[in-house]
Amino acid sequence: MADFQLRSYQEEVVERALRGENIIIWLPTGGGKTRAAVYVARRHLETTKNAKVVVLVNKVHLVDQHYTKEFKPHLGDRFKLAKVSGESDEKDFFGKVVKKEDVVICTAQILYNALTNKEETRHVELSDITLLIIDECHHTHKESVYNKVMRHYLEKKLKGQGRLPQILGLTASPGTGGGRTLENAVDHVLQICANLDSAIVSTKNYVPELTKKVPRPIKTFDIVEKRVADPFGDHLKWMMQQIHEVMALPPDVRLRECGTQEYEADVVILEQRGVREDNRLLAQCALHLRQYNDALLINDTLRMMDAFHSLQEFYDSKENTAIDGTDFLLLGLFQENRVELRKLATDTVYENPKMGKLESVLLKQFSSNVESKGILFCKTRKSTHCLNDWVLKNRALQSAGIKAAILTGAGNGCTHMTQNEQAETIRKFRGGKLNLLISTSVAEEGLDIPECNLVVRYGLLTNEIAQQQAIGRARAQESQYSVVAQAGGREFRREQINEDLEVLTGQAIAKVQQMNQQEFRRKIIELQAEAIISCKVMQNQKTEKKSRYAASDIQLLCRNCFHPVASGSDIKLLDNVHYVNPNREFRRHYNTGVQVRLPRTFEDWEPGCSIRCSNGQCNKDWGFEMKYKKIALLPNIAIKNFAIQTPDERLTVKKWKDVPFTVEDFSFQEFCEDLDDLFD
Repeated sequence: MADFQLRSYQEEVVERALRGENIIIWLPTGGGKTRAAVYVARRHLETTKNAKVVVLVNKVHLVDQHYTKEFKPHLGDRFKLAKVSGESDEKDFFGKVVKKEDVVICTAQILYNALTNKEETRHVELSDITLLIIDECHHTHKESVYNKVMRHYLEKKLKGQGRLPQILGLTASPGTGGGRTLENAVDHVLQICANLDSAIVSTKNYVPELTKKVPRPIKTFDIVEKRVADPFGDHLKWMMQQIHEVMALPPDVRLRECGTQEYEADVVILEQRGVREDNRLLAQCALHLRQYNDALLINDTLRMMDAFHSLQEFYDSKENTAIDGTDFLLLGLFQENRVELRKLATDTVYENPKMGKLESVLLKQFSSNVESKGILFCKTRKSTHCLNDWVLKNRALQSAGIKAAILTGAGNGCTHMTQNEQAETIRKFRGGKLNLLISTSVAEEGLDIPECNLVVRYGLLTNEIAQQQAIGRARAQESQYSVVAQAGGREFRREQINEDLEVLTGQAIAKVQQMNQQEFRRKIIELQAEAIISCKVMQNQKTEKKSRYAASDIQLLCRNCFHPVASGSDIKLLDNVHYVNPNREFRRHYNTGVQVRLPRTFEDWEPGCSIRCSNGQCNKDWGFEMKYKKIALLPNIAIKNFAIQTPDERLTVKKWKDVPFTVEDFSFQEFCEDLDDLFD
């Protein structure tokens, strides 16, 4: 392996892995964790009989990235490699792929599906794998798919069943798990070690070399003083007060301060309560209050017009949807104040001072003679679009040569970027056609983004792990890490807390590393046994919940108008993913809308039109029709758009996994037989 050399600190952290031990490598972003893992994989393949290496990642785009950038270049000369994700055909024959290849790089979900699937072509046993590499392994907790894979491992380990793979975890920050004391942080690190059945290692002898390779950026708090006055925000709060008075809040309800995340949580609960208690006034007022609160949050971070447009879009979507007096009242309130809100939102005297500060931070970096590359991190997809629009329309930023683009997560939703769009944006950034990425958290972790000399965190309240990932993006020499925040505000306080938690994480890891081997092993086995018992209790509770009611005793109601539209027994689970209603009677209850466009294609189905409640003027969005195997046109519905009427109470849930009845599998054969009967 003369062509593949590690740095001294990398050699130090892989030492125990090369001896066959389970370890977690803790190195900062940019420290070469993946390169170290490739080295271990190559040595393992060269020295282990019938070696089989599987590399797990938690995001689809990382499959191709690790394959192309790291594993293929250094292993492809002697070994057979494959990459498999939910978007590749190989997923349907994953068992065969694992048998045939030496190294398989895949999403954790693919491996988990294979461990639980009994079909021969798809099934994989952990004993088929000799080395399991887990990227970004700090995600191995709670009900994450990483942890589900490792529970399979732990169950077999504790029962002494068969051979198990060696584990190699990679992380830049395990975090403290919300712990604020050293004791709690140590408990969290030990839990991560237990979940991965691994010790955690870091460099001790070559810290200066690592520091030189991954220099810390110069951190600045770019502080903004509070707005002197905010007439636009004040008017929004006045309108919210009008709604408070109309809705007659229950005596036991106390809403927290408008314009905060806490207030949003309060009105979400209030809307759910309104649905449960058949109180449409309460439910609808809460729904509209959430939109006003969103506008206040946008007003605090972005332009006033961005906040106004957010409300405008919501009320445009509500046109011609009034069912009763509640709707007329709420729509009327906005219509009566629309002109005044727009006038206030265009008064530049009261524009958000954070935007001015952000402009000066960007100009300071991009107006210099240094060729700059930067990432601007913000909270939501909506924020990225608003900030990109602001950059394009800002003459000073355009004169400074800023060429910006949005970078958001890949997925199936209409607002998601496709993987190809992500890759193309990063390619342009690397090649210099772009020099500023305006990104959600997707760019914090994993993506192969070139070294930046400016990272800005704007309007973010995240944990210490996300903060560390973002800092790791500023890798160029003399780079700057800027936090734009209001003096004494939430973002400022959170950033300071994260700094303390970063130190606490290091102290906790050092404490764990100092434990004698016997004590460490005893603690790990104890935590593993507790985790398995806890998992079984949770599974039993889920099973009990699913059998709480017979599906035939359940009614689904439109969440907006409360009209009953389907029985629970109508709902079927298609391909273990889609919840559909094949009952033809259901079609009487909805109208079809526009054609749904998704950023990727699927083997067995394609999207049709959106579907909306047809009761009066309701028009509540329910989901969309899907064409399955070119024959079946099936309504694919989201349970969050419905209320569940049980024999005892009315419920709301976000996801189908939380419904209190069992959903049977969809039978394509029975569906086709019913069609034949229909046309006989």
